[in-house]
Order: sequence, then structure tokens, then C-alpha cells
Amino acid sequence: MDQIDADGFRANVGIVLCNHAGSVLLGGRTGQGGWQFPQGGMMVNETAEQAMYRELGEEVGLEAADVELLGMTRDWLRYTLPEKYIRHNSQPLCIGQKQRWFLIRLNGADSRVRLDTTDIPEFDRWRWADYWQPVREVIYFKRDVYVQALQELAPMLFPDGGPPRPHWWLKEWGR
Repeated sequence: MDQIDADGFRANVGIVLCNHAGSVLLGGRTGQGGWQFPQGGMMVNETAEQAMYRELGEEVGLEAADVELLGMTRDWLRYTLPEKYIRHNSQPLCIGQKQRWFLIRLNGADSRVRLDTTDIPEFDRWRWADYWQPVREVIYFKRDVYVQALQELAPMLFPDGGPPRPHWWLKEWGR
């Protein structure tokens, strides 16, 4: 059972999985054209960290021993769903998600990533992407949360200064 707070936000975890080169894993949604980071809802009585490891296993087949936890966001990051995605007949009503974001690094070979460990896979393909690229590829209503998460987590991955923002960044994000 999902955790939905009094304001209608579903508790969720987001996972920025990186490799030793500083690239990040993007998963392609099964049967769709979209790309995103692994993420998923928290169960009742589950901590954010427990949910992160569960989702990591469900979505990309990795276990805690396969990764190193580098850090997480200080607080919840929120996004509101566009009206067309709100399920008005569901109770309690969920109007968006509040997410704790985790930065983890793959310690083993790329072959450890597996998308076929569940009956209904979330992703049907994956790839490594430049650190800032997911901001351009995720569905529009999640973009601001991706910007916030990547900006907050970057110093944990790049203590000497993160990768430069791409040429399109200032035009699209102004920060």
C-alpha cells in the first residue's frame, strides 16, 4: 500500500545510479518512448532507504552489494501531476509525488543491470547518459524535480566541481 500524505502527495524514491565515469543510468519505459531514472512508491512502514533498495532490485535488478550509496537529498522534492494524470476515482486522492532522491554508484560490471527480474518490467531498455541529459529526456512535469535533484546531488559525485552544464541549460533553466 502506498503512502499518500494529507496534501495528496505520494511518498516516492528516485534513484540516480551512476557509473565510475560520472554518467547516469536512464531507463526506457516499457512500450513507451520516454526515459527516466528508476523511481517508485514507498510502502507503509518502509523507510526511504528500504524503498530505494527494493525499487533498485525491481527496476534494474541490482542488490545493495552491487552499489555504493553516495548520498541523498536533504528533504522531499515535489511535483504535481497534470490534471489528465490524476485518478479522481482513487481514494485517497493523489495529486503528485514527494520524492527523496538517492545517488548511488554501480560497483560492478554493466552486465549486473538486469531488466527482467520481475513479471512486469518497468523498463525495456537502458543506457548511460551525460549527467545533465535526463533533464531534457524526462516527461515535462518531472523536469523541475530532476533539476533540483541533480543540482543537490552533483557535489556528492563531483567534489571538485560537477560537469559543466550543457549549452541548452541557461536558455531552458536560467540557473
